[in-house]
Amino acid sequence: MEVLKLSAKTDESGCLHLEIPTQLATAEVNVVILLNPVVPVEKQRVKYDFSDLVGKLTWQGDAVAMQRSLRDEW
Repeated sequence: MEVLKLSAKTDESGCLHLEIPTQLATAEVNVVILLNPVVPVEKQRVKYDFSDLVGKLTWQGDAVAMQRSLRDEW
């Protein structure tokens, strides 16, 4: 039995390609693969930061009345 630990990267489609040299002659083997992401999957997804676009509108007057007057113009 041989235990191997290595780091690898997946390609754009999410496939993992491994080429592992062993000291075994031509033989049938059992392979166990444990995938443990280096960075948790939740943290890999970068969400856009909208903080530079966020603000608060201060309105002077009656907003509903202004809305109705604009709607009446149509």
